[in-house]
Amino acid sequence: MSFFKKLKEKITGQTESVTEKFKDGLTKTRDSFVGKMNDLVKNYRKVDEEFFEELEDILISADVGVHTVMDLIDELKDEAKSRKISDAVDIQPLISEKLAELLQKSEEETKLNMQDNGLTVILFVGVNGVGKTTTIGKLANKFKQEGKKVLLAAGDTFRAGAIEQLEVWGERVGVDVIKQHEGSDPAAVMYDAIQSAKSREADVLLCDTAGRLQNKVNLMNELEKVKRVITREIPDAPHEVLLVLDATTGQNAMSQAKTFGKATDVSGIVLTKLDGTAKGGIVLAIRHELDIPVKFVGLGEGMDDLQEFQADQYVHGLFAEVLEKSEELAEE
Repeated sequence: MSFFKKLKEKITGQTESVTEKFKDGLTKTRDSFVGKMNDLVKNYRKVDEEFFEELEDILISADVGVHTVMDLIDELKDEAKSRKISDAVDIQPLISEKLAELLQKSEEETKLNMQDNGLTVILFVGVNGVGKTTTIGKLANKFKQEGKKVLLAAGDTFRAGAIEQLEVWGERVGVDVIKQHEGSDPAAVMYDAIQSAKSREADVLLCDTAGRLQNKVNLMNELEKVKRVITREIPDAPHEVLLVLDATTGQNAMSQAKTFGKATDVSGIVLTKLDGTAKGGIVLAIRHELDIPVKFVGLGEGMDDLQEFQADQYVHGLFAEVLEKSEELAEE
């Protein structure tokens, strides 16, 4: 069975709305990528060194990342040789197959570490402007829809309006926000929030944090302090540290991930605004080069447009048209 048929079978059991969200959300990346891939196949027909050089350029322009591209090209060359693939049209399914392998090491890695009994604490980190507070609000809504009791902790006490912004989301979703006054100690807010969550027997505590970049050292020290307070009160918490990144910033998001990863033991990535960029290949770069799973992606502005990341849906959303064409040509 071909890779594309396996891929279609894999997502058949998933809801059509999720498939459409990924397909629609990847439109900008797909339109750019598919056009270039089709031109590549038309121009070269045969798989040779020039073909791979051109493919390198296409992948790099989609922000897949130089290191990831080099590793991928080496694997493709070896695989094409072992499978005796010489026609360019026949290597397209192989490209998508290799990208799918890069994206997800296991079925479980993209799942949140939720506590079946007791409080789940999720810490959100990221620079200002990436959509951190919006992500918290949307996840709070998701958990509430699942019947969980949710609390929000307003730990970004430095940015003007940050507490009020989180409160707006709290009111919109219908969950309480634990806060102190602007400029107060974020670690003290976390302490209060954990005590409140315990006393109210909450299921999930979602913690906002500062994202100022004026002084990276101070910011990272502050995040480490917040994390220590959480761990002191609940030894195995935070159960997730989610780094929120803006997909439209491309390689800049990679450097942010490296910086935050050193300070907070990031367990997963939330990639916002994926629908707003033609460089959706950044998902691959983050997964491969940083070895951190992408757990959620933002595919629109709506409350339910923050989707659990699914590698098969991503690959299908990106490659479906290319692979369908390859299937048709192979059958002729």
